[in-house]
Amino acid sequence: MDLASAFPPFGLRVACGDLELRLPDDAELFRLADVAVAGVHPPERSPFLFPWNVGEPDEVRRNLLQYHWSSRGKMSPDAWALELAVFRDGEPIGVQSVGAKAFGVTRSAGTGSWLGLVHHGQGIGKRMRLMALHLLFEGFDAADARTEAFDDNPESNGVTRSLGYAPNGVGVVDRKGEAATENRYRMTREMWDARPEVHRPDVTLEGVAPVRAMLKMDPEP
Repeated sequence: MDLASAFPPFGLRVACGDLELRLPDDAELFRLADVAVAGVHPPERSPFLFPWNVGEPDEVRRNLLQYHWSSRGKMSPDAWALELAVFRDGEPIGVQSVGAKAFGVTRSAGTGSWLGLVHHGQGIGKRMRLMALHLLFEGFDAADARTEAFDDNPESNGVTRSLGYAPNGVGVVDRKGEAATENRYRMTREMWDARPEVHRPDVTLEGVAPVRAMLKMDPEP
């Protein structure tokens, strides 16, 4: 038995041109940690609620490894998070996550992401989000997809707005001991189906059915 047979998320693939989203194995996870250590955002920014990428290199690596291992171990039909590494020409450059609670009932999921700083400004963030949305709507039959971004993160807000999400409220959260405004967004299945041609890149999916079965995404017959 191979790894994907034993744990179906390892067989999931989302491909679009030179980009691929998939669960990294441990060797790839170590390389991904090096990307995080090299920098994810300018030092004056704080785009994450938990500053996992701030600190000494060993601490950043450990935070990333523990988070990914924990996400794998806690995956269940009640709550799951697919922390998919973003590979460009076979090299990990960031993470695109999709996750949900009680997805079999709500058909509602969320997304989050980060990208190595040297890869910013090349349109990759928008493409990997479209790939994640394709997985949710076309692969998992989601009813809606949600995302959030702090008000002082113009790049993330810009990507989300450009893809046609609708505003879904504003919240104030505790970010490192200070109040931070969080913009919330939602895209419905109807909005996804009506997206313009420019937001319809050629995306292929592989290994979806075993993941759906493992996470009980379909109603019992």
